[in-house]
Amino acid sequence: MGKDCGNHGDDDFRHSCRRLLTILISLAILVGIIALIVYLVLRPTHPRFYLQDATLRTLSLSNSTSTPNSGDSSSGHLLSTTIQVTIASRNPNDRVGVYYDRLDVYASYKYQQITVAASLPPVYQGHGDVDVWSPVLVGPNVPFAPYLADAISQDCQAGYLILQVKVDGRVRWKVGNWISGHYHLFVTCPAFLVTSGGNGAPGDGGFRFQTTTYCHVEV
Repeated sequence: MGKDCGNHGDDDFRHSCRRLLTILISLAILVGIIALIVYLVLRPTHPRFYLQDATLRTLSLSNSTSTPNSGDSSSGHLLSTTIQVTIASRNPNDRVGVYYDRLDVYASYKYQQITVAASLPPVYQGHGDVDVWSPVLVGPNVPFAPYLADAISQDCQAGYLILQVKVDGRVRWKVGNWISGHYHLFVTCPAFLVTSGGNGAPGDGGFRFQTTTYCHVEV
C-alpha cells in the first residue's frame, strides 16, 4: 500500500510539471506572437524619394592659382554650379506617419559636394501623403581637384553628365499617439543630364534632365 501511494505521488508531481511546462511554453508563444505583431506594426517602411526634375542653370569651371605668400604656386580649379531640382517623397505606410525634422539637400559630382546644402522646412507626412520640394542649389567657386576637373570636362565633351542630388536629414515615426526618437535619413538621387552635342568644356550648354529617377534611401 505504501509503495502504491509513493508511485501515485510521483505521478502527480510529473503531471504538475507537465502542466507547468505547458503553461510556460504557451506563455512564451503568446509573448512571441505579441512581439511579432508589435514589430510588424511599428516597423515602418522607409519613405520613397524620386528626383522628378533637374535644371542646370550654371556650370562653370575656372582656373585658380595660389598666392605667392602661401608658398604654393600650383594651380587648381574652381567650379561654380547652380541647379534647381524637384524632389518628391511619398510615405508608403498605412499606419505610420513621418516627421521630417531636418532635410538638407545638396548636389555632388563623383562624391565631391559641389553646392551648399539647402535646408527644407520641417513637415509631417501622413499615411500615403506626397510632398514635393524644388530648391535651388548653388555652389559658388568650390575648390575642385584636378582629376575631377578633367573628368567633368570629358563628360561635358561627350554630351552627358551624371550628378548626385543628396538629402541628409532627421526623421521620426508616429504610430497613433506614439512618436519614436530621431533616425538619420540619407537619400541619393542620380541626375542624368544629356545634351544634343558636346561643347568641349563645362557649361550649361543645353544640358537637360533625361528621366525621373528612383532614389536610394537609407534610414
